[in-house]
Amino acid sequence: MTKLTAKGALNIVFGLLFLGLFIYFPKIYIRNNIYYTSKDINKLYAHYISLQEENTFLAQQLEDMKFKNQIMDSLLFNPLDKLNNKNLNSLDKMNDNQSND
Repeated sequence: MTKLTAKGALNIVFGLLFLGLFIYFPKIYIRNNIYYTSKDINKLYAHYISLQEENTFLAQQLEDMKFKNQIMDSLLFNPLDKLNNKNLNSLDKMNDNQSND
C-alpha cells in the first residue's frame, strides 16, 4: 500500500472538489434558469390578465357610449324634427296672416 502524503491528500481533496462542482454546477445553472424563466412567465401572465380586464372594461365603456349615442340621437333629432315642422307651420301661418292683411 502507498503512503498518503500531504501533497497527495491535497490533490485528492481538490479533485473531489472539482468533481463536485462539475456535477452540481449544471444543476444549479438549470434551476436558476428555471426560476428566472418562471418569474418572467408570471410577470407576463399578470400583465396579460390586467390587459384582459382593461379590454373588458373598455368594451363595456364602448357599449355604454354606443347606447348613450343612440339615446341622444333619438332624443335630439326627433324633437328637432317636430320643432322644425312646428316652426315651418308657424311661419306659414304668419306669412298667410301678413299676406291677408
